[in-house]
Amino acid sequence: MQPEVAEFETIIKKHPQEKKYLMPILQDIQAKFNYLPQNALIKVSEALEVPLMDVVSIATFYNIFSLTPRGKHVITICLGTACHVRGAPLVLEEFKRRLNIRVGETTEDNLFTLETVNCLGACALGPIAVIDGDYYGQMKIRKVDKLIKKFRPEKRSKAE
Repeated sequence: MQPEVAEFETIIKKHPQEKKYLMPILQDIQAKFNYLPQNALIKVSEALEVPLMDVVSIATFYNIFSLTPRGKHVITICLGTACHVRGAPLVLEEFKRRLNIRVGETTEDNLFTLETVNCLGACALGPIAVIDGDYYGQMKIRKVDKLIKKFRPEKRSKAE
């Protein structure tokens, strides 16, 4: 189910209706919904009088944007050379196994999205996992479960 058009209009109206504000508007929509819904792109195109193709080009060019829903927490695993030789593929496999998703997917509870990058530029800390912009260096398979639990809310028992 896509968000209501009125929600996009509220965000769009916070900015001057000029093409140069396309990026900030898309960033605000992405921040609110964790992705750019199709009907949001159409609304932005209409409001700024910018061809939809241009809006989609921006939305697909920058990897900060996603056209599919993302989880509340985005986990990014670096697969650059330094991280790779230090075990990043094994760390990635453990995240996939623990979350029961593949790269590019989101958990059923919409809590986690798993992504990879080719290099984060912090090779000395490799292998690296980034969650919501925070770096977790020298990742090991044994650290994966603890890191996931840090971001997963405690499940309460029915007795409470």
